[in-house]
Amino acid sequence: MALTPTVLFDAMIILNAVTISDHGNKVEIPFSVEDEDTTAFGQTWHNRVGGLKDAALNITFLNDYVAANLDATTFALLGTVVTFEIRPTSGARSTSNPAYTGSVLINSWKPVAGDVGKLATVDVSWPTSGTVSRQTA
Repeated sequence: MALTPTVLFDAMIILNAVTISDHGNKVEIPFSVEDEDTTAFGQTWHNRVGGLKDAALNITFLNDYVAANLDATTFALLGTVVTFEIRPTSGARSTSNPAYTGSVLINSWKPVAGDVGKLATVDVSWPTSGTVSRQTA
């Protein structure tokens, strides 16, 4: 198997059916599985099985305050569950450009964040709600 590294130049970020890739400069979807201990009396090593799965959608945004743009749109979603889709590139879904899709709870928003003289950026970490799928078509 040949190594084919990917450089993220144009990752696709879609939130609530709106493409917002042009506002993001970092995206990640960390997955985890709860660690359930099944160790019984008499055993001297832990035994484990996987429990519930979980994920989050972490994005760093370059914020803006133009009407009907990132801040206005995201602020209006606060407290709601919306769909998302993330792809490594803006190209069509494929085996080499899988889409990760699901729903997230918009449980936080920092409308103003940054240092003097620096870009207004906002880091979000929104928990998923329900299944996250990997799609290639």
